[in-house]
Amino acid sequence: MSTVYWIDVREADEYASGHHPQAVNIPYESIDARIGEVTEDKNADIRVYCRTGRRSGIAKDTLDALGFTKVTNEGGIEDVLK
Repeated sequence: MSTVYWIDVREADEYASGHHPQAVNIPYESIDARIGEVTEDKNADIRVYCRTGRRSGIAKDTLDALGFTKVTNEGGIEDVLK
């Protein structure tokens, strides 16, 4: 079974108010500089989310541009926690 990396790309205060139990917090503006804290595997299964899906869409585009091949925008936190 492969590892799934969950990344909450909201701000720290939003993350503190509730998040996916396996998620790490990397605000979307920092994703390019900090993705190495999570994984350097370009084929890793990465799931990103935010409040509504907009910021996670930007984060996905950034990760795609960096060569990550399996990034999924999971949308908003409410969808993720269902």
